[in-house]
Amino acid sequence: MNTEINIHRLENGLTILTKEMHHVALTSQWVWYRVGSRNELQGSTGISHWVEHMQFKGTPRFPIQALDHAISRDGGFWNAMTYMDWTAYFETMPSNKMDIALELEADRMVNSLFDPDETERERQVVISEREGNENEPMFKLGEAVRKAAFINHPYRHEVIGEMDDLRHLTRDDLYKHYRRHYAPFNAVIAIAGDFDAQSAVKKYASLYGGLTGEPAQVQVNDDDPIASERHVEIKGPGDAIYLQFTYRAPAANQDDFYTLMVLDSLLTGPSSLAMFGGGSISNKTSRLYQKIVEKDLAASVSGSLQATIDPYLYELMFILSPGQSIEKVRGLVDTEIERVQNDLVSPNEIERAIKQAKAMFAYGSENITNQAFWMGFAAMVADHTWFDNYIHNLEAVSREGIRKAARKYLDPDRRVIGTYIPSSSDGK
Repeated sequence: MNTEINIHRLENGLTILTKEMHHVALTSQWVWYRVGSRNELQGSTGISHWVEHMQFKGTPRFPIQALDHAISRDGGFWNAMTYMDWTAYFETMPSNKMDIALELEADRMVNSLFDPDETERERQVVISEREGNENEPMFKLGEAVRKAAFINHPYRHEVIGEMDDLRHLTRDDLYKHYRRHYAPFNAVIAIAGDFDAQSAVKKYASLYGGLTGEPAQVQVNDDDPIASERHVEIKGPGDAIYLQFTYRAPAANQDDFYTLMVLDSLLTGPSSLAMFGGGSISNKTSRLYQKIVEKDLAASVSGSLQATIDPYLYELMFILSPGQSIEKVRGLVDTEIERVQNDLVSPNEIERAIKQAKAMFAYGSENITNQAFWMGFAAMVADHTWFDNYIHNLEAVSREGIRKAARKYLDPDRRVIGTYIPSSSDGK
């Protein structure tokens, strides 16, 4: 069995990553495009996500809903997602039924219809999705914090987009965005499972080899580091107080990224980067759980570190019951971070944090769909070797590295603190 990731490139720039895994008769194909909210201009936020929706509205060869019926009939499943740095489409099918998935993705790379009536129907779907998000305290708080953390960089916008943009974008705006970014040069195909790589590459060459187009690149405005502590307060309906600490974080291809993953595991329990299932690990051994949740000062604590092309954010989130002291929780957070910054961390703690981070990564890599996901995801945020080297890089994290990273990134003078206060609570 060939379990190595092999890389192939067609003359038109399309990258194909293959990984043969013959233990189960399934194959998963992911088609990735280097376009997401990071590539959107002011006034067109949310356009990448909307284009993703339109890719399910049919082509002349594959009319709307025909493929969904065909894939379901053959025992497969498919979906898509848009994020800050990328858009991805996938199909996981019985291996002997994969041809339809390969042909579909090649066709909709260039032949999607963007029917005006369907575009308007989907406008209402996306607007409804945005309205639903606005009812969620964590969305409202997170959006406000991102805008405080980034002034110029498009990471300041939610992937769903701004409501005003969703109301005013046109069918032609969407189609131009599609034609600009959906091309072989801007795409990576990752396929894992029970297939023959040599035959698959020949099939891809026949499907995609005649396609051309080199998308224009969007200039991304960078941001200076957060220069001073900023505060954001949101009020709204609900029963709980949300308290969020947000710091600027390294990009996925920086060595400090792995150190911060271990630091996150140490402080809040390990976070998962996987998008499809995998196991879970209790965070009850983490420092902030023991100091804050176990003392009934908060109902929960979690951390979030995302793998991104540009430096993004590291977040600590607490959910407090009304009547609990925000200031007391803030003081305990600062105390624990200071302890890490001053090297008051035992070797056993670090070893446990690394083991938990490794286990979380392993749980999120165990099925065929996730294997193909990781291959393409790694190519989006760094390169395909990022996935292969992930465990090794976690194991290389040192006590001194954690101390330096805590001092560099978790500076209380360079963060955003966001609070969501229920209308009936004063949060004191």
